[in-house]
Amino acid sequence: MSNPTALAFGYPASKVAETDHWLVLVRPKQPTFGALVLVCKEAVQAFSDVSPAAFADLQVAVAGIERLLKSQVDYEKINYLMLMMVDKDVHFHVLPRYAGTREHEGASFPDAGWPAAPALGAAVELTPDAVERLAARFSKAWNAA
Repeated sequence: MSNPTALAFGYPASKVAETDHWLVLVRPKQPTFGALVLVCKEAVQAFSDVSPAAFADLQVAVAGIERLLKSQVDYEKINYLMLMMVDKDVHFHVLPRYAGTREHEGASFPDAGWPAAPALGAAVELTPDAVERLAARFSKAWNAA
């Protein structure tokens, strides 16, 4: 399954996990370490058009995301942003929030907006290879939980 939004965020190379109705992808631009995109697999562009089954499955996806990011990032708060201005398919940007920084592969990932709104423009952009490696790491952790 792929829709334009999933493809825009690097699917399938960025895939961390998949539920019946949702894809969990690494966000290539990381405003905070562990930023993900949660993309509905249904062909819908309005949140109100998401099927009841996908709404129920959203709980499964969110529980998995929070378990994953707590273990991998140790976030203090988590933000789910629905910003469907450029990418029209129903999706959320998932941002683990924390004071200070997180380190990964020699790079520093500050939460520039902490403790206020996320600073989406202050992102670390991962290379395609780095996205794949992080997706593989997160996928392994997802499956182990």
